[in-house]
Amino acid sequence: MAFDVLRLEDDACYLIDQRAIPQRVEEVAIHTAPEMVHAIKDMIVRGAPAIGIAAAYGIVLSLRHIIKDALPPECASARFQRDLNALRATRPTAVNLMWALDRMQSLYTKQQNKGSALQAILERLEAEARLIHDEDIAANKAMGKHGAALFPNDARIQTHCNAGALATGGYGTALGVIREAYAQGKCSMVYADETRPRLQGAKLTAWELHQDGIPVTVVTDGMSGHMMQHNMVDLVITGADRVVANGDAANKIGTYNLALVAKAHNVPFYIAIPSSTVDPTLATGAEIPIEERDASEITHINGVAITPEGVPVFNPGFDVTPAHLITGIITEKGVFHPPYHFDATFNAEVVATAIA
Repeated sequence: MAFDVLRLEDDACYLIDQRAIPQRVEEVAIHTAPEMVHAIKDMIVRGAPAIGIAAAYGIVLSLRHIIKDALPPECASARFQRDLNALRATRPTAVNLMWALDRMQSLYTKQQNKGSALQAILERLEAEARLIHDEDIAANKAMGKHGAALFPNDARIQTHCNAGALATGGYGTALGVIREAYAQGKCSMVYADETRPRLQGAKLTAWELHQDGIPVTVVTDGMSGHMMQHNMVDLVITGADRVVANGDAANKIGTYNLALVAKAHNVPFYIAIPSSTVDPTLATGAEIPIEERDASEITHINGVAITPEGVPVFNPGFDVTPAHLITGIITEKGVFHPPYHFDATFNAEVVATAIA
């Protein structure tokens, strides 16, 4: 993409407002940690890797204001912890958020224990946040190389939600793989599920791919059975917000349905994630907290009611695809195949950068 999805400047962190796409491409300036909390909750910024980066930048904004307000040490620590906790609570399913905040908190604590001045700690935290951002882009490009090798020639791809530049540091997980496959001449069409209820596929994925000149067709979430029955799809690839030790994967609601249909038609189903999305502390997907979002996402479109008033709504933001339905998990470290077993050593070297 030809723009920065999110960037940290001296005065603020600037985010592409994903709620406005495709009608407009505009930035929102985030000046404080509470403003970043709102941006994540309200999905100005979304996508597991992008949320993690945004949260890391939110910590930088927090410390900038602590220094600006000249808070005494005990008040500074309390403000920092308050902002950290608020950022942690924004999106419970996406593990990248916790992973990035753990890195920032570990570095803050270590520098504080060494007696470093707040300005010196801020400089270290800002460098760490930028490193998290740079690492994500590098990981996306590496998984693109690994994943594109799985594509047959002239592949017709189906994807769900948005796992592109807008959901990451600026390149994409599932769409990063698709971008690389297209560059190699191996992708003839991408079918983007509209992804109810927020329509991330119809609005964001279709927009990204169209901007890059990659052939894309928007389809409804319920069309996958018909399409695979008529041999229109060669493989499916999505992102994920959390992958646990046994390979179960949480992703945008509707992914599990797509995986079931792919399995029934012998269509390979892949997930592309950075290693920071792996959570080896949970044994199975049954332990993943699933965010339930506001009913208005289903009852209204652009502020207009589409359901009868008073009818209850169930709106989980994610579902869990069992590992046995996943043909392969594509990461910057390579492609993993079942049976999956991710333990603490899988991303230990990445976490180690936070305490170096």
